[in-house]
Amino acid sequence: MSVSDGLPVVRTLAGLGSLTERHGQLYVRWSRGPEVDLARASSTDDLTGVSLPGLSANPLDVEEWWQGRPVQLWAARRLYDYSHLPHEKGPDVRPWVLQGRERGRGPDNEPLVTDVRPMCWIDPRVIDEARAEVDRQENSWGPLRRTSR
Repeated sequence: MSVSDGLPVVRTLAGLGSLTERHGQLYVRWSRGPEVDLARASSTDDLTGVSLPGLSANPLDVEEWWQGRPVQLWAARRLYDYSHLPHEKGPDVRPWVLQGRERGRGPDNEPLVTDVRPMCWIDPRVIDEARAEVDRQENSWGPLRRTSR
């Protein structure tokens, strides 16, 4: 069984929020999956082609300044901000949760994670829930995205 095939799947935003509350040092990575990523254990800067000292990912751990706001909204934002990646990098790119140690920062100030332990896949329906959660907010925003010149 491959690393990817043995992973559980988080199927709700509430489930992702609960996972976030139970574990520390969690990150979301949008890629072709742990099997591909762990074979090379580093990301590459798209602009320069430089190999980075870890996998680029986005933290799921709730920051202190969030001050008791819903963890589900925190998780929704973490997913929503990068939900455009499958459209830009290919349909086989999808989100998964990993636990690891932050080794540094990438060119977009994203954490570079090593000592990676895959935790679970994130079901596409969770992304839909995240979009709906963001849309319900008074001051909604769009996903992060660079435009080309």
